Amino acid sequence: MFKRFMLLAVMATTLCLGAQAQKFGYVNTSEIFNVMPEKATAENTLKSVSDKYETEFKNLQDAFQKKMTDYEAADKDATTPQAIKDRHNQELQDDYVKIQNFQQTAAQDLQRQQDTLLAPITQKLQNAIQAVGAEGGYTFIFDQAAGAIIYTGTNAEDVSSKVKAKLGIK
Repeated sequence: MFKRFMLLAVMATTLCLGAQAQKFGYVNTSEIFNVMPEKATAENTLKSVSDKYETEFKNLQDAFQKKMTDYEAADKDATTPQAIKDRHNQELQDDYVKIQNFQQTAAQDLQRQQDTLLAPITQKLQNAIQAVGAEGGYTFIFDQAAGAIIYTGTNAEDVSSKVKAKLGIK
């Protein structure tokens, strides 16, 4: 909310100081980001890693389920000593904690990899927008995807096609 207020204040001040000399543009970064070829490559890499984690998680769950079934059968046997039953319960609890830790570690690693893979793509897009802004003499270029456009008048220009051209996207 504060960002929008500040943006509105900056725009109002700029408009009052002579909007005729100002040049405004807007771009939809989300749309451009989604058609960048590097994004598809990053998504494929993340999908591959995610699939490996899912397979390992399923294997851990299956092993846990089998062990639990085996232990339940042994624990129902009246001749099984209590110490063995207690050990079975402790092993199951330990395995359960290991599965939870694996799940948490996998989620953190996937997030880290996503951040690492997408950061250069985001930076490339940002560089292209800045280049279009500098080359076109724009005072401001607003991001439509972020909802940062308060008003689009006749002095504003959609520079998405120029950014795509700068990135080599048709």
